[in-house]
Amino acid sequence: MNLPPFGLLLLVLLAAPLTAQAPFDEVTANEAPTATAVRFSEGITLDGKLDELEWQNGQPARDFWETFPTDRQHAAYPTEIYFGYDDHNFYVAALCRTPGNKYIIPSLRRDYRAGGNDNITFVLNPFRDKTNAIVFGMNPYGVTREALIYNGGESSDDFREEWDNKWRGESYIGDGYWSCEMIIPFSSLRFPNGAAEWFFNSYRMDTQSNTRSTWHRIPQNQTIMSLAYMGALRFEGGAPQAQGKNLVLIPYAGGSMRRDYQAETPTDFDGNLGGDAKVGIGSGLNLDLTVNPDFSQVEVDQQVINTTRFEVFFPERRQFFLENADLFGSFGFERANPFFSRRIGVTRDTTTGEGLQNPIYFGARLSGKLTDDLRVGLLNMQAAHNRDQGLPSFNYTVAALQQRVGARSNVGGIFVNKQNFTNFTDTTETNANFNRVVGLDYNLATRDNAWNGKTFLHRSFSDKEGGDDYTHGLNLEYRHRNWNVQYDHIYVGEDFNAEVGFVPRRGYFSSGVEAARIDYPKNPNVITKGPFTELRAFFQPGDGLTDRNGSVGYEWRYANTSELSLGGGYNYIFLFEDFDPSRTGATPLPGNRGYGAWAGFLNYRSDRRRKFSTEFSVDAGQFFNGQSYGVAGNLQYRYQPFGSIDLRVSYSYLDLPEPYASTALFLIGPRIDFTFSKSVFLTTFLQYNDQIDNINVNARLQWRFAPVSDFFLVYTDNYDSLDFGVKNRSLVAKVTYWLNL
Repeated sequence: MNLPPFGLLLLVLLAAPLTAQAPFDEVTANEAPTATAVRFSEGITLDGKLDELEWQNGQPARDFWETFPTDRQHAAYPTEIYFGYDDHNFYVAALCRTPGNKYIIPSLRRDYRAGGNDNITFVLNPFRDKTNAIVFGMNPYGVTREALIYNGGESSDDFREEWDNKWRGESYIGDGYWSCEMIIPFSSLRFPNGAAEWFFNSYRMDTQSNTRSTWHRIPQNQTIMSLAYMGALRFEGGAPQAQGKNLVLIPYAGGSMRRDYQAETPTDFDGNLGGDAKVGIGSGLNLDLTVNPDFSQVEVDQQVINTTRFEVFFPERRQFFLENADLFGSFGFERANPFFSRRIGVTRDTTTGEGLQNPIYFGARLSGKLTDDLRVGLLNMQAAHNRDQGLPSFNYTVAALQQRVGARSNVGGIFVNKQNFTNFTDTTETNANFNRVVGLDYNLATRDNAWNGKTFLHRSFSDKEGGDDYTHGLNLEYRHRNWNVQYDHIYVGEDFNAEVGFVPRRGYFSSGVEAARIDYPKNPNVITKGPFTELRAFFQPGDGLTDRNGSVGYEWRYANTSELSLGGGYNYIFLFEDFDPSRTGATPLPGNRGYGAWAGFLNYRSDRRRKFSTEFSVDAGQFFNGQSYGVAGNLQYRYQPFGSIDLRVSYSYLDLPEPYASTALFLIGPRIDFTFSKSVFLTTFLQYNDQIDNINVNARLQWRFAPVSDFFLVYTDNYDSLDFGVKNRSLVAKVTYWLNL
C-alpha cells in the first residue's frame, strides 16, 4: 500500500493514543452529578439575594471542579446553584463565593462573551441528547445573556449569542460573594412534555482567583461548554408540563432615509411595517413566521483583507434564522455547505463590499424535536426581485431531518430548492430556473467525546444536466488528554452547484491531517504546551497534485490566561488562470504555472482581565513570486463598566517584482462600545479598507425599553478612501415589541 507522507504520519499518531487512553477521561465522562428542582408554592422576589426559604428545599448543584488552571481539584471558592419551578416558570439561583469584590465587567451590554470577566453560565439540555442546548447567564452587575449551543459545543462557532428570548434576572453583591436569581418562563423553552429529568451543567469564570470551573467535571482537552459532560437535573413533585398556549407576536415599524451619491439619485424616504410570530407546537416544535422582515438593525460585518482566490465567509446574525440553525446549516463541511442562510435576502454591493438587503416578502420555518430522537426542519421563503442587482424573485425551500443514533451520533438528510419565480431576466446560469441539492450526512460523537467526525454525500441539480455534480467528505478527530489528531478529505465536483450554499471552490479533491501534542508541565506559570502540525494536499481531476502546504509550530498557554504560538511552513499553489492577489486591478500573476513559498508566523493573545489587552498575529515570508509581510490584531481598552474601545488593524505588504503589484493593503476598524445602562447601548464602528477603496461608518443605538422589545437608530455612511467622496448614506429607525398572547 502506497501511502502519501501525511497518511503515514496519521497512522503513527493514531497508533500511540489508541493504546494508552488516560483513565481520567473515562471516569470524567461517567461521573454524572445530580441536582433537584422543587415545586414552589409561590413565586420569588426577584432581587438576587436568595433569601426565600424555597431555595433551601432542593438539592443544589455544588462541588464545582476547576478546569483552569488545573482540572484535578475542586474550586477553592465554592459555587452553589438552586432550582425551582411552578406551573409557568423555571427558577434558577446561584451563590458564588469570591476572594474579594473587585469584579471585571467589560460593559453593561447583554449577550457578552464569557472569557476574561466574572460571570456564571447555566446550560440546559432538556431533551438529553447532549447535542443542542439553551444557555442563560449573568454577571455580578446583573447583566444577562442567552444563547444557543449547537453540535455538542465543540468549538466557539457552535455558540450563538445572537439568539434572544424573554426572561428576567437580577444579581446582588455581598461581602465575599455575589448571587443571582432568574425567572425563565416555560414558554421560552423547548422541552419534552412531562419529562422528570433534564441534563444540566454550569460553568463559572472567577477573575479574582483566576479560575474557571464547571459543575460536571470536564477535562482540559475539551471545551468548557462541551455537552458530552452533563449532570442530571431532576424535578421533584411532578414533571413540568408544556404550556397549552404558546404564541408570541413581534411586530415592527420602521422608517429610513437613504441616498446614493454615486448614482446621483435624490434622497429616498421609506417606511416599513412587518413582523414575526413564534408558535409553539407541542413541547418540542416551534413555528416561526415572518412577513416583510427587516434586518436593518443587525450589526455590520467585520471586513477582512482577502489575498486568496476565494470568497470570504461571514456568519449569519439575523434573529429569524438562528433557532435550530444547525439543523439546516451544519450539513457538509464549512467550505462545502449546501445551505447558507445568508444567501436568502442578502446580496453584496460590488462597489463597497457591504452586505445589502434583498427584500423578503414572507417566510415560514418549522423546526425542533418531533420525538426525543428525531429533529425536523422545514423552511420556505419568498424573496422580492432586485433589478439593480439583477436578481429575479426567488423562492427558497429547505427540508431537513436528523435522527439520533446511539448516545450522541446522528444521521441526517437535506433537500434545498431555489426556484426562479419571474422572467424579467433571461434564465442564464447566473439566474437559472431552479437549483436543487440533496444530501445525506452521518455525524459521529462518542459518549466521552473522544471520537468526533462526519461523512457526507451531496448532489446538485440544475438546468445544466449531467456533469460531475457530486461532493463527498469525511472527517475523523480523536481527542486524548495528551493528543488531538484529525484527518479529513473532501471531493467537490466541477459541476457541483449549490447556489443557496457556501462552496467557494469546485473541481478538486483535498486531504489533510492535523496533530497536536498537549503536555501539562510542572511549571506553575505554564498550563499547557506542545507542538502541532498540519499537512494538506489538493488534487484536481485530470491534472493530479496541484496545491499543497505544510506547517509546524509550538503553542504555550499560560496561567495568566495569555497564549503564544509560533511556527512556519511551506505553501505551493498552482495557478490555472491569471490572478491578482492584491485584488486592486493590478497586473495579474501569470497562470498555468506553480508558485512555492516559505513563511513564518507568530500569534499572541494577552491577559484579557487587564484594562488594556491585545491579540495579534504576524507573518512574513515568500508570497507567489515575491515577498509578503503582514500583521493583524486588535488593541482593546476597557472603561469598566460602561464599555470598551477595540482597535482592529490588518496590514499586508505585498512585494512583487515588476510589473506585478507591490502594494500595502491596510484595514483599520475601531469599534467604540458604550453602554449608558443595562438597557441603552451605543456601538460605533468605523472601517477603513483600502483594498476596496472604502471607508464605512456604522453607528447603532439600541434602547431595550421592555423585555426583548427594542428601539434602534442606525446611521451608515460609505466614503471613497481615495478622495473621501460620499458613496451612499442612510439613517434607519426601527421599533420592535415582543407580545406574549
